[in-house]
Parts: sequence; C-alpha cells; structure tokens
Amino acid sequence: MAGRRRTDEGGGGAAPPPDRLAGALRPVRAGNGFEEALAQILQVLRLGLVPDGGRLPAERELAARLGVSRVTLREVLKALADEGLVESRRGRYGGTFVRGRGAADGGSAAPRRRIAGLDVGVDLEDTLRLREVLDVGAAGLCAEDGPSPGAARRLRAALAATGEARPADYRRADTLLHLTLADLSGSPSLAAQYAAVRATLNELLDRIPLLVRNLEHSQAQHAALVDAVTEGDADGAREVMREHCAGTAALLRGFLS
Repeated sequence: MAGRRRTDEGGGGAAPPPDRLAGALRPVRAGNGFEEALAQILQVLRLGLVPDGGRLPAERELAARLGVSRVTLREVLKALADEGLVESRRGRYGGTFVRGRGAADGGSAAPRRRIAGLDVGVDLEDTLRLREVLDVGAAGLCAEDGPSPGAARRLRAALAATGEARPADYRRADTLLHLTLADLSGSPSLAAQYAAVRATLNELLDRIPLLVRNLEHSQAQHAALVDAVTEGDADGAREVMREHCAGTAALLRGFLS
C-alpha cells in the first residue's frame, strides 16, 4: 500500500511538490488577526496561487502559517464563503475550495472584481497613510491634557451610538465617532483635513463587504480608544488608534489592491 501511495503521489523518488504558498502566507501581527488573515488569503486568491476549484491547505496548516486560532480562521473562511469566493465541502475529500468564476455567484462578477481590484479613482496607499497620521494624531492630542467633562461625554455618546447601530448604519456612526475625536483635538485644520480624507475612505469602504466579525473587533478597539483618551493616556490612545487603522487598511488592501 505504501508503494502504491508513493506512485500515486508522483513516484517514490520524486521530489515533493513545490510549496505554492511559500512567501504568500506569514504570521499576522497581534491585534488584527481576523483582518490580516483575511487580507493574506485574499492575496493568495488574487494571485491565482490556488486555481479555481483548487483546495486551500487544511485548517490546521493554514492556522499555523498565519499564527491565528482555528476559530479565527473559520471566521475568515466563512467571510470568504459568504462573498462567494470559496466553498466548504465535507467528507473524505472535503476541505475549502476556491470557487470558479462562473460558480462564485451564479454568473455575477462582483466578488471577483473585488479580488482583481477596482479603479476607484483614488490612491489607496496615500489615503490610508494620511488617514492613519490624522487619526493617530487626533487621538494623541485629545488624550494629552485629558478631555473636559463635556468632551468626554461627547466621546462616550458617540461610542454608544456605534454600539447601538445596526450593521447598515454602523459606518455612519463610526464616521461620527472619528470626526468627534478630530474635532476635539483642538486643531481646526486637522479636523478639516480629517473630514476630507474620511470621505475618501468611506468611498473605499463602500466597495468592500461589511463583515460582522470586523465590526465587533472595531467596536472593541473603539471602546479601548475612548477609555485611553478619557483617562489621559496619550501613548495608549495612539497605539490603539494605530492598530485600529492597520486593521481597516489590511481589509482594504486585501479586497482592493
């Protein structure tokens, strides 16, 4: 049996098949495991490293390569399946398979357009860099001297609105929270620049799916951010905001780059 298996795999003396995913998958950074793992698998699909109908590595292997739990990986695969990009099959020859172009969504090319990239008329990297600079700067400025009681109430109210928002309304509430932070930074110029870049950012976000797991993660980061700001922890506020921006950037690059 062992000899036959080696023959089926290409011969006992044959070299093992090349690792097509070497260099494409790497351990994610702490803090944005879901978003960064999703972005990396999207890149694998976009590059065609696993062909249509091909099977992704087993969950255990994928989770180990990405440095995430299998629970997180399953959430990533579910998000991709919901977008019609992969499908799970059970049984002896089961696994997660890349869906063909025609089968992905009954003939519509929408999910595949997300992978191939879109000409959105803006510079993605420039927008992401400017957004991070302004958001991180605003968070630090707000926390440095500690917000006034009135400012703290505004932040808490904006945070509560994001927590109460339905998925369809979340982006609007999210935008308001960030605009409030920019407004409370004490720099009218920063607030004006942030409003402009946020409008562009929202145009980009509207082109990718709304993922419940990402919203939950974002909300936890929002809560940590508001806590750091209201406690006057400028370094902590900047770090939470930087991580928050990195998660959004990973998703946008994954779907649109």
